[in-house]
Amino acid sequence: MFNAFRTYVLLAALTALFMTVGYFIGGTSGMVIAFGFAAVTNLLGYWNADKLVLRMQNAVPVERSRVPELYDMVDILSRKAGIPTPAVYVIQTDQPNAFATGRNPENAAVAVSTGLLRQLQTHEVAAVIAHELAHIRSRDTLTMTITATFAGAISALAQFGLFFGGGNNNRDNPLGGIGALLMVFLAPLAAMLVQMAVSRTREYEADRDGAEISGDPLSLASALDKIAGQAARQVNVAAERNPAMAHMYIVNPLSGARMDNLFSTHPDTANRIEALRRLAAEMRLDDKGRKPQPRPRPVSTGRDIGGGWRVPTVGRTDEDGGQRGPWG
Repeated sequence: MFNAFRTYVLLAALTALFMTVGYFIGGTSGMVIAFGFAAVTNLLGYWNADKLVLRMQNAVPVERSRVPELYDMVDILSRKAGIPTPAVYVIQTDQPNAFATGRNPENAAVAVSTGLLRQLQTHEVAAVIAHELAHIRSRDTLTMTITATFAGAISALAQFGLFFGGGNNNRDNPLGGIGALLMVFLAPLAAMLVQMAVSRTREYEADRDGAEISGDPLSLASALDKIAGQAARQVNVAAERNPAMAHMYIVNPLSGARMDNLFSTHPDTANRIEALRRLAAEMRLDDKGRKPQPRPRPVSTGRDIGGGWRVPTVGRTDEDGGQRGPWG
């Protein structure tokens, strides 16, 4: 109920922002047009934003026959999270990263990059997926997806208004052409502030919930460290073209973005890692993600990776770091 209320408040705030941009670009008539645009964006955002985001990030659906290990991993973790198994997508980029989208757990998708599958170990991939499933379970994905759609649309509206000289001759606009010019800079900034408000605290919660789903907070900490290190060196072309989508990823995918400044869509990775280490201490896990005393584990044909469950081999093996899955 709280998440639904939060989504409605977000939609109202973004609609108001849309109308404000329209007013400073085209006066009263611009505000009315912007309201209509916002209404359409609301509808599209709820029903189709997930598909739009997946397409804009060049994520393609994959069949179980192509990556059975990945499918099994998502299925096992989804059952542990108590949600339906989401659709699985792969993003063709060397940058290791991942995100989830969908309006509810029944209509959700998890997208992982080929770089994530190649560069991370099995237990780290599992921890990342558990983090994304935590977003789905708490219905963060609807809020994050709608925010991404609105942020892009607000920026486009401001650019559109400036291109056509909005506000130059409209007496209802108190700032005239200056208002249109200001909106080009201020509207994307306002949208970014909304994104930060939505994303930063939710990442900490998803880290904790995801670690509890996988039972392995240290693997998520290790994954975050690797992903953050590579994000600054490997370009995610789709994310660079659509920076409004950056807050959806587990780690900021923009190569030029600082991870620790005030205007980042993500909290500082070092702080997230420290929080996960404290969680591991609370769970009394050792440095390999195992509890000191043996405990029963579910029967599976997969390989024991620690953290309280088993999955088939995906990506690099823990032993030699050299085996690759069928995506290589």
